[in-house]
Amino acid sequence: MFKKYRHTLIMKMILSGGITLLLSVILWTSFNVVFFKKNVTGNIQSDIAMLSDTVLLSLHHAMLLDSKEFIQNDINNISRQGEIKSIRVINKKGEIIYSNDPDEIHNVIDIKSPPCWNCHQHDDPPATMDLEQRTRLKTVNGRQFMGIMTPIPNSEGCAPGPCHVHAVDEKLLGLLDLEISTEKKNSMLATFERANFGIALVVFIATFGALFVFAYNFIFKPISQLITATREFGSEQDFVEIQLAQTDEIGTLADAFNMMGRQVQEKHRALLEQKEEYRDLFDNVPCLVSVVDLNFKVIRHNKAYEKHFGKPRGRQCYQINKDRDSKCEECPVERTFFDLTPHMSEESGRSKDGNPIHWIVYTSPIKDRDGKIVAAMEMMLDITRRKELEVSLAASEQRYHAIFDSIPEAVFVLDAEDLSILNCNDPVEEIYGYSRKMILGSSFLHLFREEERPDYEHLLKVKQEIGPCSQVTKSGTAIYAILRISPAEFDGNKTLIITCSDVTQKLEAEQQLIQASKMSTLGEMASGVAHELNQPLAILKTISNLLMRKASRDQEIEPKILREMAEGVDTHVNRASKIIDHMREFGRKSDMKTMPVQVNDVLRRGFEFFSRQLTLRNISVEWNLNSHLPIIMADANRLEQVVINLLINARDAIEERWKDAVPLADDKKIYISTDFSEDEITIEICDTGPGIPGHIQARLFEPFFTTKDVGKGTGLGLSISYGIIKDYNGTITASTKPDQGACFTITFPRGDGAE
Repeated sequence: MFKKYRHTLIMKMILSGGITLLLSVILWTSFNVVFFKKNVTGNIQSDIAMLSDTVLLSLHHAMLLDSKEFIQNDINNISRQGEIKSIRVINKKGEIIYSNDPDEIHNVIDIKSPPCWNCHQHDDPPATMDLEQRTRLKTVNGRQFMGIMTPIPNSEGCAPGPCHVHAVDEKLLGLLDLEISTEKKNSMLATFERANFGIALVVFIATFGALFVFAYNFIFKPISQLITATREFGSEQDFVEIQLAQTDEIGTLADAFNMMGRQVQEKHRALLEQKEEYRDLFDNVPCLVSVVDLNFKVIRHNKAYEKHFGKPRGRQCYQINKDRDSKCEECPVERTFFDLTPHMSEESGRSKDGNPIHWIVYTSPIKDRDGKIVAAMEMMLDITRRKELEVSLAASEQRYHAIFDSIPEAVFVLDAEDLSILNCNDPVEEIYGYSRKMILGSSFLHLFREEERPDYEHLLKVKQEIGPCSQVTKSGTAIYAILRISPAEFDGNKTLIITCSDVTQKLEAEQQLIQASKMSTLGEMASGVAHELNQPLAILKTISNLLMRKASRDQEIEPKILREMAEGVDTHVNRASKIIDHMREFGRKSDMKTMPVQVNDVLRRGFEFFSRQLTLRNISVEWNLNSHLPIIMADANRLEQVVINLLINARDAIEERWKDAVPLADDKKIYISTDFSEDEITIEICDTGPGIPGHIQARLFEPFFTTKDVGKGTGLGLSISYGIIKDYNGTITASTKPDQGACFTITFPRGDGAE
């Protein structure tokens, strides 16, 4: 039992508290007894000393008279008190001269006896001594006595005198020895001592019992409950809260324990749920997971692993995964065992069905509590499908490169930000003269004329089709191409795929037709141009004749007239020069530049060049131009050809309708209007001719198709105009409007960035 409880808290508290309390009680009781005993002894000494002084006073008169009988009677009378054992008067020689015991009279006391040696141990015995030094205790027949030596001093009555022989300088005449029994006092002390120790024992037992009951009920019992609850809690039993009706520290501890228990129970429940979650995750994760011990034996695995390789049945991983008889030469598990770090590798093997399987394996060490590696975890990602896709992708990429390189048109892959060439196909070298190695990494803008690069840098990023536009080959030769732009994304980077169609030969043939048409138009307008030139030439001739007459007659010309003549010459020379420049510009070949063009200006220039033809035929023009018209991207010279072709058709249609009738003022009229919307601008050129018959509407823009008589038209005007408009992403349609005639509607996309 002692061995069972010797290390318990209650035993430690009983021993420590009990011993401390016992020592405290003993110390306190001993202090009381010793103090009381000392006090009683001091009182006894004081009483004996007082009695000795009383005896001396009572004997003083008899001693002065030297009445031995009176002295002896007084001593006998005083010694009759029961507690007084003996009264002696001893002279300076140590002889007992008076005593209540007659047998002692005349006995001489040895100076080395305890009562005398306290004084006689000094060479010169002192006249007086302390009460403590004069007191002695002795025991006779079991009874204790206390004796006190009291000196008898020399007084005035004793020296000098006729009957005494004591000298004046003698201080001590003798001693009074008084012995009194201390039996009653000792009995009282014994009773007091027993009572004190009894009370102390009762106090100790009561206090210790109270402390024990208090400690047991309010400390040990609650602690035992806490210990029991803790053990039950640690044994995975359901947590039961401790109910203590205490508000002290133990109660607070119990509340804290209950709160801790609830929290731990919640954590434990969450841990179990998490454990189950991890277990489900381990079993149901789509990756192949296994745990391999130091002998490469699979000791744990999940469902996906078993689905692919079957049950391990105590076999090594290389037997299961790769059907090998020995360990792999390059084994990530072995490397993990060696350096205790994760590793990764790509592996191939066969599934339980014998089908090839590929996976990426990640290994990580598993250690015990001491940090020693005991196993390794393998997490394998099945990449069999990815491998199959890689093979398919490689074949697809090979087909892509074959198709990419076999496209007859030049194809460029550009970086969408800086327009650098990332890739191109083989026809690029044939069309532009640059090999793939030479052109990769350079800017696509280098294929344009230097002055046009800023414009195309913007257009390439916002347009889906550009063209035809002028480009420059490696040899410096200019070619014309139509660019089709498709945004794409490769490897996370934004790119532009540009297909370049070389239309140089087509445009050259078209230009020859356009040039022939221009020459035909110029020839047709020769009479009108001649008339336009004759008028300023006639005025110049008149001025020159006037100057010649004045000069031949030596006549002076007034400064005012001379100034008017000079202004007239300048004006008409400028007019003639303007007509000639316009004819030269119209007649030259276009260089196919695409730039911002204001359509209203093109309409006015075309009409100005053709206005004489209309004036001669009394055809008027009604204008309705929007002054806020946005720009378009085109070639002004080519568009002017379109305008003149449409005006020629309008002129001929009006002439055809009104050749046999007398027209009114508004019967021969051409209407020209422009407008715009959010996405495009619109041009309308209408006439008051007979209109367009329905059966020829579909063939109107075919090459060499004409309704005019033989020799009056080539059938190329509308076809050329259609091609020019299409080159700039425009459309042209023809219709017949009531009370007017033919109406041609042209639309172009806005070139001011609105789209």
